[in-house]
Amino acid sequence: MFAEERQRLVADRVAEAGRVSVTELAERFSVTTETVRRDLAALETAGVLRRVHGGAVPAGRGATTEESLLERQVQNLLEKRAIADAAAAIVRSSRAGSVLLDAGSSTEALAERLMGRSDGQGLVVVTNALPIADKLAADPNLNVQLLGGRIRPLTRAAVGQATVDAVERLRPDLAFVGANGIHAEFGLSTPDTEEAAVKAAFVRSARRVVALLDHSKFGVETLVRFARLDQLDAVVTDEMPSGEVADALAEAGVDVVEAGRP
Repeated sequence: MFAEERQRLVADRVAEAGRVSVTELAERFSVTTETVRRDLAALETAGVLRRVHGGAVPAGRGATTEESLLERQVQNLLEKRAIADAAAAIVRSSRAGSVLLDAGSSTEALAERLMGRSDGQGLVVVTNALPIADKLAADPNLNVQLLGGRIRPLTRAAVGQATVDAVERLRPDLAFVGANGIHAEFGLSTPDTEEAAVKAAFVRSARRVVALLDHSKFGVETLVRFARLDQLDAVVTDEMPSGEVADALAEAGVDVVEAGRP
C-alpha cells in the first residue's frame, strides 16, 4: 500500500473514531509504529488531524472542544443503545434502590431502559439532567428527583455549587457517569469545570460508580479531570479497550463490561 493511500485511510479512521492510537493503526495497516508516526506528522502538517500523546484526534478537537447534547445523541447510536442495555442489567442484578444519573447521551439511553419495568417500582432516580428527569417523570413506578442549580444550555444539565452540595448530601447505591475521555494516566475528564465538579461529586457520593463510555473515548484527555481510574468500580463499553487504557483499568481493579451489539 502506498503511503498516500494509507494516510487517506488513517484520516478516515480518525474522523470515524474520534481518537486513534499509534498501536491500533500499526496493527490495522501492518506497519511499524515509526511509520504510523510519520503518517500522523504528515497529516497534522496538512491540517487533517492533531497529534496527541499516543495517537491522534481530528484537527478541530481540543481539550475544551465540546459537542452539544443533540450532536452526541446521534453519534455511535447503536453502541450507546447496547451500553444502555448492559447498564440496565447492572441496575437489575444489583437490586439497587437508588441511582444517580449523570447528564449525557449514554445515561439518557439508560434512563429509557429504566422505564416501564415492573422491577423498577420504587426505584429512586436522581439526576442533574433536565431531559432525563422529563423522560423519567412519565413513569409512575419511578421516584424521580431533579437536582437544582444553574442550567447549562449546551448539555441542559444543572451545575454549580448548589448542585454539588445537593449531591454530597446523598449516598446512592449506584452512580452512572459519562465522560468526554478516559486516559490511562489522566483518568476521566470533561471540558467544562462546572460539569466536572458535579461529576466528581457523583463519584464521591455513590457506593458504586459505573462509567458509560463508547470506544471513541479511549485514550482521550480533555481539560478537567473529575475521577481517577481507581475511583471507578466498572466501565461499560461497546468495545474492550486495549493497550495502556486496558492495562491501567486492570491495575486499578476496574471491571470492564463489554456490551453486546444489537
